Amino acid sequence: MAVTPIAVGRGLRELGLHASTWRKLQRLTTTQVAERAGISRDTLRSIEHGTGTTSTENLLRVMRALGVLDAFVASVDPYTTDVGKLRADEVLPERVRGDR
Repeated sequence: MAVTPIAVGRGLRELGLHASTWRKLQRLTTTQVAERAGISRDTLRSIEHGTGTTSTENLLRVMRALGVLDAFVASVDPYTTDVGKLRADEVLPERVRGDR
C-alpha cells in the first residue's frame, strides 16, 4: 500500500474538520448526517477524522447532507483560477498522453 503524502493527509484532516464543523454549526448529530447521507456512522467518522478510507461518493453524500455540495464542487472548478481563466478559450485535448 502506498504511503499517503503529507499534503494529502493534511488535506484529509482539514476537510474532515470542515465537515465536522458544518455538522456542528447545524446542530446535527453524526447519526442524523449519516442517515441523510445514506452511510454508516463509522464512514462519517472516517470522513470527519480524515482517515482517507472512504469513497469519493460517500464524501459527496456527506457534503450534500450538510447542504454544501454545490459550493464544494464549485471550489475545484478550474475555470475560476487564473490559469483556467487564461486558457478558457482553448480547446482541450480529448486525452493527454504521457511520454512513450
